[in-house]
Amino acid sequence: MTAQTTTIRKPAPAAESSHPVDILHKVGIKASNVHDVYSALTTVEGLSGWWTSDTQGDSKVGGVLRFRFHAGGFDMKVLELRPDERVLWQVVAGPKEWIGTKISFDLKQQGDWTIVLFKHQGWKEPVEFMHHCSTKWGVFLLSLKSLLETGKGSPHPNDIKLDSWE
Repeated sequence: MTAQTTTIRKPAPAAESSHPVDILHKVGIKASNVHDVYSALTTVEGLSGWWTSDTQGDSKVGGVLRFRFHAGGFDMKVLELRPDERVLWQVVAGPKEWIGTKISFDLKQQGDWTIVLFKHQGWKEPVEFMHHCSTKWGVFLLSLKSLLETGKGSPHPNDIKLDSWE
């Protein structure tokens, strides 16, 4: 009879994701139509009504939109516009964590609701700044909802402040 040995292997410790990570949000906007939501996402006037009042630039495909806040800002190249369906930007200037990431808004009508599926994709790793940005995107998406449901959003500098970074 021969003796057998069994090797028990412990699982490797969990490592941080080496794959890009995304911020995802869904918001429904009541008593609106998809075209009004699309306009709020694709015009300088609309964007300045819910994200930051300091919004400038060219909102056409290939154009660059400039969003400014007290602590800096972001430049977004408009990559895709599908009327009443989809908006896609790529970050071309801003914090290093944002450079090269993409931001999309996919829209669909469901009865009296317009559904916005938001994605900020391609973060290299889930750093603390990503946690902050995820919550701020939620704040601003609720500002978009308020703008379309009540006629008044809360764009920067009138948004909810989360922490000392602002």
